[in-house]
Amino acid sequence: MPTAPCWRPPTRFLFRFALIYLLLYNLPFPLSYIPGLERVADWYQRAWNPVVVWTGAHVLHLSYPITVLPEGSGDTTWNYVQVMCNFAIALAGAIAWSLLDRRSVAYPRLFDWLRTYVRFSLGATMISYGVIKVIQLQFAAPGTDRMIQPLGEMSPMGLLWTFMGMSYGYNLFTGLGEMLGGLLLFFRRTALLGAVVSIGVLGHVFVLNMCYDVPVKLFSAHLLLMAMFVALPDGRRLANVLLLNRPTDAAPLRPLFQRAWLHRGAIVLRNLLILAFVGYSLYDANRQLKASDVRSPLAGVWEVQQFELDGQPRPPLVTDELRWQRVVITYPWSAAFQMMNGARRAYRTTLDPERRTIELGKWSEPNWKPVLTYDRPDDETLVLTGDLDGHHIRAVARRAPPPTFLLTSRGFHWVSEYPFNR
Repeated sequence: MPTAPCWRPPTRFLFRFALIYLLLYNLPFPLSYIPGLERVADWYQRAWNPVVVWTGAHVLHLSYPITVLPEGSGDTTWNYVQVMCNFAIALAGAIAWSLLDRRSVAYPRLFDWLRTYVRFSLGATMISYGVIKVIQLQFAAPGTDRMIQPLGEMSPMGLLWTFMGMSYGYNLFTGLGEMLGGLLLFFRRTALLGAVVSIGVLGHVFVLNMCYDVPVKLFSAHLLLMAMFVALPDGRRLANVLLLNRPTDAAPLRPLFQRAWLHRGAIVLRNLLILAFVGYSLYDANRQLKASDVRSPLAGVWEVQQFELDGQPRPPLVTDELRWQRVVITYPWSAAFQMMNGARRAYRTTLDPERRTIELGKWSEPNWKPVLTYDRPDDETLVLTGDLDGHHIRAVARRAPPPTFLLTSRGFHWVSEYPFNR
């Protein structure tokens, strides 16, 4: 009979720590992906809020309060404190587990279950992100308001989003790479290949997030570490094949269930869930894309002909940092104002056609909500009035023909007699 495996004490401790930490980080998966159970997932996320807020105030003694769950960014102080809490809980749990369980010398079956859980959590995330790239929902084609912005005025993240959105082909390539890695992770026989593909894809994503200041550094780092965790048991085999030029044995595939009928049933259920998940992800992303393609009744590029600040006319001087040059509106939920010096100011908007008002908003200042009133003397004229940043503004703008840009009109060429680098 084969001898039972025996792990060294540091290996047992690291496994206990990893199990607790990975469960804390990945929960409430898979509830967040099951229709009708979103409230349970939301409850779990909100249950963390008092823990994180208390830790920030009484343990870290932060000079500023963190009182709400983060929105729009994955690298907020709230997120970093939560990761610290996960680490502390996992460390304390691993120590307590080690003191209470001195008889167990290995956890092979428990490790298989943890690896399966991480594979499925990571695979679902990879497919979700891959789908929104294939559908081009995450990186939409740059609109006019982005194209008129001077390159030097872009943030690093804005430049990356413009670069990615400019090419559907690159979106498709990266999205298919993420989907491939995710799909391979779902099957035990291809899990190692899926982990290797995911490490390559996520390594690229992590570097982009770090170098272009995209606020999902924590999340992408965890995804990369999870892919490495899946590949970890086969690390020696990979080294033999890829580095040491040595033969290696096939990895044993232990069934998760000892009863054959239960094992076969789990495989059938897994395949059905994968088909349903991928199909629904594609459907939902396409639905969101269609829902986002709603034009504002004020859509257009508007050249500001007359501009008054606190009742005083402002001539169109390029040195004037307060006068508007253009107003660019595409969707009901966003608008951009270009100043005379070329700077672009983009806002979230709430349009009320009945009252003929536009409420502006900023991510960084949730209480900043000035309201502008608009008038349409004719189809080609837009008049905006209201108070903005301590000034009363009145702008009269005329619709301009849609501009064309070399970045989007150049196209692809198999043959180039000279570099077209501008």
